Amino acid sequence: MNKVFFVGAGPGDPDLITVKGRDLILRADLILYAGSLVPRTLVEQARPDAQVVDSSALDLQQTHELLRACVRAGGLAVRLHTGDPSLYGATREQMEMLEADNIPYDIVPGVTAAFAAAAEARRSFTVPEQTQTLIITRRSGRTPVPESETLHALASHHAAMAIYLSAGDPEGLERELLVGGMDPATPCALGHKIGWPGGETVHCELRDLAATAREYGFTRQTVFLILPGELGAGAKSKLYDAGFAHMYRDAKTESEE
Repeated sequence: MNKVFFVGAGPGDPDLITVKGRDLILRADLILYAGSLVPRTLVEQARPDAQVVDSSALDLQQTHELLRACVRAGGLAVRLHTGDPSLYGATREQMEMLEADNIPYDIVPGVTAAFAAAAEARRSFTVPEQTQTLIITRRSGRTPVPESETLHALASHHAAMAIYLSAGDPEGLERELLVGGMDPATPCALGHKIGWPGGETVHCELRDLAATAREYGFTRQTVFLILPGELGAGAKSKLYDAGFAHMYRDAKTESEE
């Protein structure tokens, strides 16, 4: 199959990859992966004759040339991205270059760190009647953020948040969320190197977010979960409420219960 597949590798745990993604790794003629972000155990499953290249030292044109050469030789190429390819990756530029060269490609989604961290923390982003919205964002840094998407502006919605690429300045992160009107007692979970050996998750309140990050040395590879829905008890979901009817189930009356 002469085609490129962008495959989400998940957050670090080699088991947190889709069956389809793992199957493509086993079949690939070329695997391009970022060695600093993708677990080596994933690419060790490649065929003995497959070309496996760490893209950490390569630029965009160099990675494109490898993909193009593989496909034009009739091969199957896997571009292995950490987490999910659609989030904070460089897939858009790569896809444009493939399209310009009429090279076919597909995308296989992956588990992003926010969802792996929520699972590890045993927390839910959405809570009935408390919050039903999740904002995935980051602080402005070397990659700027639009003015309308500053953290204090987004915090004013009081929605759940998953904040990436912001561990270098936890004090600024905490300050912006508080300026945006979030309750200082808002529960937070800090997921550091989720899925990797030595990774951990810690809990705190928003007022202690920066101090907690500093205490544990979380200066990079950390996703911050801001969970305002956990402040209230919240209502129960209607999905399994015996008194709630839907197309597959009739509602029970109090006498029937």
